[in-house]
Amino acid sequence: MKQVFNPYLPSWEYVPDGEPHVFQNRLYVYGSHDRFNGTRYCMEPYVCWSAPLEDLSDWTYHGVIYTGKDDIQNDTGERLMFAPDVVEHKGKYYLYYGLDTANTISVAISDKPEGPFSFYGNVRHKDGEILGLKEGDEQQFDPGVFKDEDGSVYLYSGFSSTPEVIERIRKKIGNSDIDLHISTYGNLVIQLEDDMLTIKHEPKRLLPGVSDSAGTGFEGHEFFEASSMRKFNGKYYAIYSSVAGHELCYAMSDYPDKGFEYKGVLHSNGNLGISEKPLYYYANNHGSVVEINGEYYVFGHRHTNYTQYQRQGVAEKLYMKEDGTFDQVEMTSCGLNNKPLLGKGCYPSYIACVLQSKDGACKEDVSIDREKHPAITQDEERTAYITNIQDGTIIGYKYFTLDKLETISVEVKATDNCILSVKTDMEEKDIAVIEVNACDSWTHFCANVDVLDGTHALYFVCKGKGKLKFKSFQLN
Repeated sequence: MKQVFNPYLPSWEYVPDGEPHVFQNRLYVYGSHDRFNGTRYCMEPYVCWSAPLEDLSDWTYHGVIYTGKDDIQNDTGERLMFAPDVVEHKGKYYLYYGLDTANTISVAISDKPEGPFSFYGNVRHKDGEILGLKEGDEQQFDPGVFKDEDGSVYLYSGFSSTPEVIERIRKKIGNSDIDLHISTYGNLVIQLEDDMLTIKHEPKRLLPGVSDSAGTGFEGHEFFEASSMRKFNGKYYAIYSSVAGHELCYAMSDYPDKGFEYKGVLHSNGNLGISEKPLYYYANNHGSVVEINGEYYVFGHRHTNYTQYQRQGVAEKLYMKEDGTFDQVEMTSCGLNNKPLLGKGCYPSYIACVLQSKDGACKEDVSIDREKHPAITQDEERTAYITNIQDGTIIGYKYFTLDKLETISVEVKATDNCILSVKTDMEEKDIAVIEVNACDSWTHFCANVDVLDGTHALYFVCKGKGKLKFKSFQLN
């Protein structure tokens, strides 16, 4: 069995908003699909990846599973498909999604979890009118779908924001006059009829937004987007992205449609909450939790290439406490590996879980100063690397089991001579100092190591003039 890193899919794949599901003894991840160098979210059609439950390093690519071009709401054939979710019901698989700024929920259907899917219809009221288009309907957004043990199917949806974020979204999509019908009242729950399209009752509010959170326990972590529902050991877990943006939070209840209490943060793509200051460039987050062979994993995404439009799926192992709650998990390079990485061999630089300039990390946005900050990117051959490394840049990896480590070498390009100091703790002394000379092509530089055996993080700290591109490192 080979090792698996974060991100868990190939470096050239950008599947954020991951919804993990176990179907037919395999783990499937459904998500949005970003384009490298894309200028908007979700510019590619849906694809699917899966792995056997006994080996989460062995991912299979199933190709494009749905384009959305036959969706009756997709009038131009070019509308973007946002975060989806999938449920199995009576031997069929149903994919729920929304089209960019649409207020509706579309559904596609397939005989297999890996598709291909074909358009099935829109979620609708009992009178046949499409949900989201009827006067008084709330905005439908980021649908999550859940099938309970008794066969009941519940749909979760909604977007809740602040006036400041609403204005920023208008500017981001390039139309400050568009009416987005954006709610500030949290998310909604709807039970579906057996046809998987018709709603049994009018949508009910489930989790609070910023306008109605006072006294609820959700203050500061109100629902923003990314509805997802799971059930473990008889308890229901509502997983969502909070108004903080970078964090996945969760609430618990004895029921799928009421009584949820806020319980905490599961994952932050800036590692905020584990650290007071961000350790990685952060922005929106979206994902969920899955149980595999009695163990729990949270799936989210990270940001790359200086924008929020090239997001990659990441995952971490969670530990359930006796009362069913989880603590926030740390961002690592190990992820689904379930143990530290081997302290021998070659590793790609892009699996960094710590990345920051000498002034620290910040929110990832198109306005970020690209001269000042490093970023994970890729070249024309889709080879990933870290660019714009300069004096004070910190690149970190967690964790490795080091056993008689003797040397560390790096593969870099450099505009000037510099030093990469290597540490296992940012407060401790260097374990190695790698001298790098200016080079236009990928070149290896090596140094001896002085470190005790054990489980350690590895940090590379740049010192000196010029700028580096960092492709990989070798542990011997």
